[in-house]
Formats: sequence, C-alpha cells, structure tokens
Amino acid sequence: MEFSPTNCTLCPRRCGADRTKHAGFCGGGDGIRAARAALHHWEEPCISGTNGSGTVFFSGCHLRCCFCQNSPIFLENAGKAIPPQRLAEIFLDLQAQNAHNINLVTASHLLPWVVDALELAKPSLHIPVVWNCGGYETEECVAALEGLVDIFLPDFKFFDEQTARAYANAPDYPQVAHRAIARMLRQVGAPVMENGILQSGCIIRHLVLPSHRHESIALLHHLAESFGTSQFLLSLMSQYTPMGEFPAHPELNRRITKMEYNSVLKTAQELGFEGYLQDVSAAQSRYTPDFNGEGV
Repeated sequence: MEFSPTNCTLCPRRCGADRTKHAGFCGGGDGIRAARAALHHWEEPCISGTNGSGTVFFSGCHLRCCFCQNSPIFLENAGKAIPPQRLAEIFLDLQAQNAHNINLVTASHLLPWVVDALELAKPSLHIPVVWNCGGYETEECVAALEGLVDIFLPDFKFFDEQTARAYANAPDYPQVAHRAIARMLRQVGAPVMENGILQSGCIIRHLVLPSHRHESIALLHHLAESFGTSQFLLSLMSQYTPMGEFPAHPELNRRITKMEYNSVLKTAQELGFEGYLQDVSAAQSRYTPDFNGEGV
C-alpha cells in the first residue's frame, strides 16, 4: 500500500498528519514505538497455549477508546523507539523462547515499519504471526498483511454508531470493522488448529460493556448473518474494568453483571458460535501487564 509519512492516511481517520514533524491522532511518529515484548499467558487458550504468546505491545492507538484497558501505552504513548531491524530481532528472540506465535498488539498505525520488520524476520520465523487489533482497520491495511500474517485477532467493539461516537469518536466504526473483518476472513480462511494451537484463521473478540447487552446481542446476530458461525472463532469477553471515572458516561463506572454477560452468552450459544467465554471474575486489573519496556 502507498504511505506518505508527511500526509498519513494509514487508518480510517485519515488525519493527514506530517508524522516526520508531529504525532498523528494515534500518537505515532515517524517510526516504531513499543512498550513490552514478552511471553504473554492471558490470551485465548489457542493463542497462549502452555508456553505463552510472543506478544509485542506497541505504543499509541488510532482508535483511543475512552475506557481503554491499556491506557498507559495506547493513550499516553509510553514506550521506546526502535528500528525495524530491532523489532525483527525481537520476533526471533521470542521464537527462541518457545513462543507459540508472534502477537502484534495494536500495530496498525505503525504498519509500514512493522511490515519491514516482518519481511526481515520471515525467512527465519517458523511460528504464526498474529495481528491483534481493535477492528478499526482500512481494507488496504489488511491487504498489505497478506502472506505476512497468519492469524487475525480483531475486536468488534461497537455495533451502534452512537456508541462508537460516544466512546471512540468513530461513528463509522461498525461499517469499517465489518469491511475489515470480511477481508481478514477472505485472506486467512477458516481456523486451522494443530495440537490445540491456532495456526491460521480468525478470532473475533467482543467485550461486553455495562448497559450495552442489547447492542452486543444485535452484533452477534449480525456476525452470524454476515459471516456464518464456522469461519471464525468467537471470543466473548467479560473483563471490562473501569480505569477511572467517566463523568460523561456514568454507565461505564461499573463492571458488567452476570445477568448482562449471561444473556449475551446465551445468544452466542443459540446461534451456534464456537470459541471462548470468560467468567465475570475475569474483570480484574491484574490481567493488564506492566508496560515497563521488558524485552524492547
């Protein structure tokens, strides 16, 4: 894909920032910034396995949800600048630690540099690459990853444009995420497992938010009608944890209830989805790692 660092259009916001002089909406500048690279054990079982997922957390984010669970890096841009050559070394270091995969978390706004790193590492990389994103992707971004990414792990966060506007200032999120996920599914096909570890395919995550169970249920119906229930795995998450106070959105100042989650889960089961669920006790801040520069 074409990319101009002086007129950035990498993400659906197409803010046009001159990233050689100042950060874009995403917080990204002219190169890679990462906050942590280590084995991570808190992903879905087919991603983390027994050894852990070789996870790289990148700094900045073009979606910037107000309730972000990883706000130190995604909203505050904590991290360290590294060149693509160093990132490629990190991939191979994680592989040497017996990671089941290389897991790239929120890298879309750094796409050109991350692609360079993947191309450098690919000849020596023998484990799957996971693109772990918020779902707010351009189709061009997804297409640029063909042949480099084996597993897509997108969120489908919002199904109502008013919710997307209120929480992420992205009213086009539902349409953008739908198109991006459709492209992801075409590129990687149905899930392929080997000894319980996902080798290729797509997992769609959805985080149930407080007071939004009906929106979650509508989203599940949309996914089933649009893509069927066998072309991807569903990860239905209950781990929403308030990361501060939200005066403008008081509904976000609490965790979800068992009733809210179970009503969404029941719909997923009735529709025939396969994948992963969470106990409501997963809503704990201990699942958020320390972004202390480890491995970078």
